[in-house]
Amino acid sequence: MKNKKEKQKDYEDLRAQLEANKNIFLAGYEKMKVDQDFELRKTVRGAGGTYKVIKNRIAEKAAEGGEAAGLLKDLKGMCAIAYTSGDPVALAKALTVYAKANPAFTFKAGMVEGRVVDVTGINQLATLPSKEEIFAKLLWVINAPAQQLVTAMNGVGRNLAVVVDQGVKENKFQG
Repeated sequence: MKNKKEKQKDYEDLRAQLEANKNIFLAGYEKMKVDQDFELRKTVRGAGGTYKVIKNRIAEKAAEGGEAAGLLKDLKGMCAIAYTSGDPVALAKALTVYAKANPAFTFKAGMVEGRVVDVTGINQLATLPSKEEIFAKLLWVINAPAQQLVTAMNGVGRNLAVVVDQGVKENKFQG
């Protein structure tokens, strides 16, 4: 059993993590086996996040006055959080894939960029493209007009060369 100093340290650590991360997913993990938990932690780390089992009362107290207060209020059952300061879509995708493969892991709610979302919101978030895909599409859209301009400018010279070439072949330039 933890003494008061250890509980206070857990509280302070959790409070710091809740303030530092705006993307948090609350989950239930009842009836999960140790190897499943190990695999879940590996999956979350691979998505750039952190997974932590929490005590309900300490989590509620740590979230008081912060953005996560609505998310961690009145918790019941065995709860854990997965959080990231990076891409919430990548973490949501990884957790959703894991939840489909392991029914013992269930979503309860989440907080994305400081806004509390429900389970359907998490599933919708998991269907979005990742930041890298969005950036690639945006760069393509920005680059497309420049490519079209260069193609049009090259087309004028190319067309002129074709006309001159055909004129030479048909002996149209004899004086």
